[in-house]
Amino acid sequence: MAELTVDRTYGTALFEAAGDLGIKEELLEEVAALLNILETETDLADFIKYPAIAGKDKKDVLSTVFEGKINDVLLNFMYVLVDKGRTTHLQDILKMYQKMYNEEAGFTNGTVYSVIPLGEERMKELEDEVGKLLRTNVKLSNELDPKLIGGVKILAEGKLIDLSIRKKFDDLENQMHLGR
Repeated sequence: MAELTVDRTYGTALFEAAGDLGIKEELLEEVAALLNILETETDLADFIKYPAIAGKDKKDVLSTVFEGKINDVLLNFMYVLVDKGRTTHLQDILKMYQKMYNEEAGFTNGTVYSVIPLGEERMKELEDEVGKLLRTNVKLSNELDPKLIGGVKILAEGKLIDLSIRKKFDDLENQMHLGR
C-alpha cells in the first residue's frame, strides 16, 4: 500500500510540473519511450533500482544515457528520485503519470494479456471494442501471459473480459460435466 502512495505522490508531482510548464503531452511521449527502454534494457533498469549503488553513480549513468535526449524536466525528476531513494519506484511512477494523463483526457486504462505481442492495428480494434462495451474511451497496454494457450484476456475498469482459448476449454469442460 505504501508503494501505491509513493507512486501516486511522485506521479502527481511530475504531472503537475508538466502541466505548469505546458508540456504534458510532450512528457507523455517521453515517459512512454523511457518505459519502453527500461522494459527492454533490463540491466539499466536493474542498475537504477539497485539500492546499494551510490546516488552519484546512478546520476552519472542517467546523465550519460539520457542528457540531451529527453526533456530536462524528466531527467531532473529522475535525479530527485535518486536523491530521495525512490528509484525502485521509477517505472510505477511513470505508469502513474500515463494513467493520470489518460484519465484527464477521458480515457480508462486497461491491459490486454496475450501469448504474443499484439500489433498496433489489433490493439486499436480491441480498444474500440472494449470502449463500446464499457461506454468509455479505453487505452490498452499489452502484457504477455505465457499461460494463455491463445486468445486474449482484457482487464479494464475492474472488469475481466476473458476471450482466451483456456476459458473456452474450461467452459466446454463445465458443459460436459453438467450433461452427465
